Amino acid sequence: MRMIICLAALLLPAEAASASGGIWCDVDDAQVKFDVGAGVTTGMGGPTFNFRGDLEIKARPEGDDLRKTVFEDSNLTQYWLDNKELRLNIYHEHEVAKTFSSVELTILTKASDEGVYDGEYKLAIYDSTKDVDSDGKPMELTGKISCGAE
Repeated sequence: MRMIICLAALLLPAEAASASGGIWCDVDDAQVKFDVGAGVTTGMGGPTFNFRGDLEIKARPEGDDLRKTVFEDSNLTQYWLDNKELRLNIYHEHEVAKTFSSVELTILTKASDEGVYDGEYKLAIYDSTKDVDSDGKPMELTGKISCGAE
């Protein structure tokens, strides 16, 4: 009996580890190029792990601090995934000479097929060094996106 319990205890973590999938989205249009993705577990509320991404804002000049951004786990501030929708909110702050700027990428999609989510992205870019009016309004870029999930 002890042998059966020990064997069951050893096999449970292997089954839980296989109960994971992933989410990914990428765009390469005239305004931006980005690729984001994460692993997703199917249990415990479906938390993400190992979120990563790269963003390039093509309209920003070469060498500009906001032109390229690398996203990490802490930048994925919200996410929603079910059979109907995939939603992501990604936020990253840049600090240069005690001045803060930020990029916020919002992805809103609906399922179009099994594991395929189509919709729109909105990228809000706040460049405090260029905000001469101090109005705090970001520049916004929008476009179409297709994402995947398994």
